[in-house]
Amino acid sequence: MSPKPVDPTTLPYRPCVGICLLNAQGLVFVGQRQDTPGAWQMPQGGIDKGETPAEAGLRELMEEIGTNKATLLEETTEWLRYDLPPELLGKVWKGRYRGQKQKWLACRYTGQDSDINLETEHPEFDAWQWVPLERTVDLIVPFKRDIYAQVVAAFRHLV
Repeated sequence: MSPKPVDPTTLPYRPCVGICLLNAQGLVFVGQRQDTPGAWQMPQGGIDKGETPAEAGLRELMEEIGTNKATLLEETTEWLRYDLPPELLGKVWKGRYRGQKQKWLACRYTGQDSDINLETEHPEFDAWQWVPLERTVDLIVPFKRDIYAQVVAAFRHLV
């Protein structure tokens, strides 16, 4: 007997922060996920209890790219949401969430490329690059493309 399908409407969204990290040339940092070759994304991660999105963003940068040399420029006013596709529902985040609600931060990178180190305690990326903001939509996995289009629209004026 197969397990009963998960009804996503009964699950909450996971609070998360995403970081649109811009270098001096107006390009955006993306990392290639170790677990999904060919999938490139901006740094992101959960917001811990008691943390502000800005605090979580700087912590996530340190955890994912080995540096938090960044200055906050803007934060989205609204939470942006996405739902997990059916094949991931009930499998990621121990099945507790239907997707994520994200506050996105635009940050100016103040470090050097040599400060970026993907060999963190729990590596998520195996490669990285700077790309034009508009290109991020094509690089992300399909179920997150709408969110990335909203991020591009929100921060396009900063490029």
